[in-house]
Amino acid sequence: MSKIPRHVSIIMDGNGRWAKKRGLDRLEGHKAGVESVRAATEFAAENGIGFLSLFAFSEENWLRPENEISGLMELMVGAIIGETSTLMNNNIRFRVIGEKSRLSAGLNERIEEIERKSSSNTGLTMVIFLSYSGKWDILQAITRYTSMVKSGEIPQNETLTAEKFSTLLSTTDIPDPDLLIRTSGEQRISNYMLWQSAYTEFYFTDVLWPDFRKNDFRKALETYSERERRYGKTRDQINNSI
Repeated sequence: MSKIPRHVSIIMDGNGRWAKKRGLDRLEGHKAGVESVRAATEFAAENGIGFLSLFAFSEENWLRPENEISGLMELMVGAIIGETSTLMNNNIRFRVIGEKSRLSAGLNERIEEIERKSSSNTGLTMVIFLSYSGKWDILQAITRYTSMVKSGEIPQNETLTAEKFSTLLSTTDIPDPDLLIRTSGEQRISNYMLWQSAYTEFYFTDVLWPDFRKNDFRKALETYSERERRYGKTRDQINNSI
């Protein structure tokens, strides 16, 4: 791996199919996926990746059966509690991004607690996107901008640039993803970080999320290393700037 991305994001897909193939309840697939989260986090920390973000629960996932949602929330609370000491011992900073008002009070308390505890950690930053959608993120940024203009915090005649708009998103202090991995063979980003992924490299794998391990992560990084990111420039321009 000649190039290590600063920020890798993963759409963790395939838990339900993994469980169905084994004749298990869907929630068992989500439970199995926790081990993949652990493996991915370890790999990212071991290989100098600065930010690892995981799409855990989308805004659209609230439409799923109520028993699956409640089971998922319980699983998340348990996972956060169970991994707290590991995160602290490995100098990992923990963040959660999304519409937290829809989460239970108990889950929000756990999130706030570990975010506070890990805020001074300086190693890998682990970001969980929970109750999140890219459209929601853009809309809340527009709402924030409008409010700031009305309050006089931003002059009405000031031009809104892409750079300024990026600071209004929920990811303002997180770099845009360099590499986005999606498991289970699906080839779409499903309303995830729509603005932030403008120049992200995509990697799709047929591996179901509960089966995703360090070797699968390494294959994604090896593929990323072979790509040339030009951001609209020509190859000659890139070569001349080196």
